[in-house]
Amino acid sequence: MRRDGWRKTGLALLTVTVGSTLALAGCSKDDKPGAQSTASPSATAASSAAASPAATKVPETKLSLNWFIYAPANTNLPSADKDFVKQAIEKKFNVELKVDYMAAGTEYLNKVKVLLASTAPDMITLLDGRDPIVETGLIGNIRSYVTAAKMPNYFKWLGDDKIMSYGQQMMTPDTYYTAPMPYSSSPYRSYYIRKDWLDKLGLAIPQSYDDYVKVLKAFRNNDPDGNGKKDTYGFTTAAGGAGIGTEWPEFQKNGLVFPRQIENNKYIDMQLDPRDEGVLDDIIKLINDDLVDPDWFLNKAPQHMEKAIQGKAGVVLSTDPFVAYDSNPQGIQVRTKQLFPNANWVPFTMFPGKPLSTEAQPGNRGPWLFPKKTVDGNPEKVERSMQILEWMAGEEGFLLTHYGLEGKHYTRDGKTIKRNMDAYDAEITKQGDFLRIWSFMTPDYPAQFGLTVDNPRLTAHDREIEAFLNKLPYIDDVGTSLKPPAGTDNTAMRNKQKEYMAKAIFDDKSAKNWPQYYKDVMTTYKADQIFAAYEDQIKKVGRIK
Repeated sequence: MRRDGWRKTGLALLTVTVGSTLALAGCSKDDKPGAQSTASPSATAASSAAASPAATKVPETKLSLNWFIYAPANTNLPSADKDFVKQAIEKKFNVELKVDYMAAGTEYLNKVKVLLASTAPDMITLLDGRDPIVETGLIGNIRSYVTAAKMPNYFKWLGDDKIMSYGQQMMTPDTYYTAPMPYSSSPYRSYYIRKDWLDKLGLAIPQSYDDYVKVLKAFRNNDPDGNGKKDTYGFTTAAGGAGIGTEWPEFQKNGLVFPRQIENNKYIDMQLDPRDEGVLDDIIKLINDDLVDPDWFLNKAPQHMEKAIQGKAGVVLSTDPFVAYDSNPQGIQVRTKQLFPNANWVPFTMFPGKPLSTEAQPGNRGPWLFPKKTVDGNPEKVERSMQILEWMAGEEGFLLTHYGLEGKHYTRDGKTIKRNMDAYDAEITKQGDFLRIWSFMTPDYPAQFGLTVDNPRLTAHDREIEAFLNKLPYIDDVGTSLKPPAGTDNTAMRNKQKEYMAKAIFDDKSAKNWPQYYKDVMTTYKADQIFAAYEDQIKKVGRIK
């Protein structure tokens, strides 16, 4: 079980910002300081930009750029006079930058598809580089732009192998269509539970799946919030109206790790395996016992998290390491306590010592890409956008987009950043928490630059969460990007798998037909060929012998 990569340094170096995301698929968060606070925000940001040793000369030709990116829920960009990041970028790179954004989810992806087919923006971020949108022919080839020579800061985050192997996914050696954003290899995948509800009912944090089911029953039937009504549920999730989703602990109960694993030199897909019969039967039992939020199937993230915040459910899953921090004003802990002052969310696992996930892989925060219209028709916009993204991946851009202005939102003593959270809240959090949008390029990982961050608002509760998440085990992933073979349709295969899972739950009300469904997806929809191709690709990197 791996603990390498960023896990070695732990969450202590990730020290929480107030900007963390509630979104799950990805969905979920994350240079040189500027001048003193006596300067205006615009002047301070511009001074910060000019101080970078890697700074290039301001381009002579001014360009208008339009980006479309996904953003955390409950965030908004402020007016231009308050947006010091926008001011710094526009001055440093001589651009007029318009950024449109939406919360991550199905509606965002649908919007991307519409834009690509009509008035495409100049740069787009995706939730998942494996999305079939990449195969539409509407994405531009950026192979000549994404190089270590042109983007040294970016390449330092991930390394040549991970960047290039990710971009070759579904591509040829001479093309590169999607570039992964820097990420942490630690998945931070954990369940969270209302400990105040447990305390009221005299229950301990579940240490096994059977314990977990007993807690779900108590949360549903024993009035954990004390309002005299039977209006609380155990678990909630968001399937988005397709399949069953991947957050159910019943997968792990039946020996399936999110999202895939290597077992006996075979590729094992969590959602398409004979053992999913047991997964479906276990879920059906919970539903029949009325222990799960009845809207789980139609919920679209983050609707299930909002239900948890509203006191409707007591167990959720999140991959956001800061989701339950006291010092995260957008997290479920703070927002639930606003409604229920005694609320207390804590991380837990009903499978102690066992992995809930593989390590994270390139693209887990989504990739960025450029429409073919821009690459072919306005290459100068690609070049200028790349320069901005490269700056964001450097120390100067990282500090500005994550912590704000030096001398105002933080001070610096050598390699130590001390945050001024009162100023941050007044000028950033209360202005739409807008750095959570601008920090899309990089995760909140100051150790990348040898920095540590002192956040005076970290509580004992926060540090307990940090310690718990640092100890969660995870397993090696497959070690490479995976490409479905020619003649197969990965999207059709996945859609059919999801359809059959929903059919088992809602129509059959039993998993008895899963072996038949499984066989149909594997043969008619060629999942067997897809998985065989994956195994061949994994063999090349030595994970399968």
